Amino acid sequence: MTEQVLQDKVILITGASQGLGEAVAKATALAGATVILVARNQKRLEKIYDEIVASGAPEPYAVVFDLMNAKENEFSQLAVTIAQATSGKLDGVVHCASHFIALSPLDFQTIDEWVSQYRMNTVVPMALNRAVFPMLKEAADASVIFVGESHGEQPQAYWGGFGASKSGVNYLCKVTADEWERFANLRANVLIPGAINSPQRIQTHPGETAQERKNVEDITPAFVWWLSQQSQGHTGEIVYL
Repeated sequence: MTEQVLQDKVILITGASQGLGEAVAKATALAGATVILVARNQKRLEKIYDEIVASGAPEPYAVVFDLMNAKENEFSQLAVTIAQATSGKLDGVVHCASHFIALSPLDFQTIDEWVSQYRMNTVVPMALNRAVFPMLKEAADASVIFVGESHGEQPQAYWGGFGASKSGVNYLCKVTADEWERFANLRANVLIPGAINSPQRIQTHPGETAQERKNVEDITPAFVWWLSQQSQGHTGEIVYL
């Protein structure tokens, strides 16, 4: 039985319909949290919703939302919808949604590719944090987790727009943590999963075998820990799992 370290917490997870987001959502729910599942694929969301309910964890909320194309007012409306559903309670956010196009030389990468990767990987977390901030600051203890990538810190050929956008995530986290320093109840950190069996890793490293990668479930306990009160006092950190 998973320890209920997130009991009575409400946690929002983007990209919750597959890969890392799905695994984190399930682990977070089993740790006692009421999870808000956010993704754009309704059928996949419904499947994850049903699996969480069947596990005996608290009943989650499933929100179909197109992060890539949402406008300012739609982020605000999403926050209103969440507040209405949870009576204004929100204790954490995990930004698992990600957009990756392909590894290629810079002279093959387009402006649109860079913009779309920055949009999902860097701008969306900022916009979502801003929208739900009024709820987070009222929480007794709230944790925001950004999912980073090693190439955001270690530039390498062919990682271009994706690596740059993930570098922006690290910067965003540091700024967020600095601005939240006056709130003892808020913290923001970057977790870098490394080589895991996820759809994105398989796309970026097609030559790897499954045995060379960790199972996604191997790192979900770290996400639970960083969402729990046990991580109080840690903010603005970039952590390799």
